[in-house]
Amino acid sequence: MTNYGTLRLWAAFLTVVGVLGVVSAAVGTLIWAIEVEGFWQTIGILLVGGSVSIFLATLPLAVAQALRALADVGDTVSAR
Repeated sequence: MTNYGTLRLWAAFLTVVGVLGVVSAAVGTLIWAIEVEGFWQTIGILLVGGSVSIFLATLPLAVAQALRALADVGDTVSAR
């Protein structure tokens, strides 16, 4: 039995939020790229705007992994 269930619960919640964020960022980037006029604006949105928005959308996934790792370390240390 783990003493770090709250961390694991928050990690699962942040994973769901992160996945939804990445999907939303990707769809939003594609819609934005379709709506602009001009080849170079479209390329700029796909290469710069899309990569930045998807990177920022992955931050909850990184925090979720950190929380999960912290819970694993806590379980390992408390088992000794």
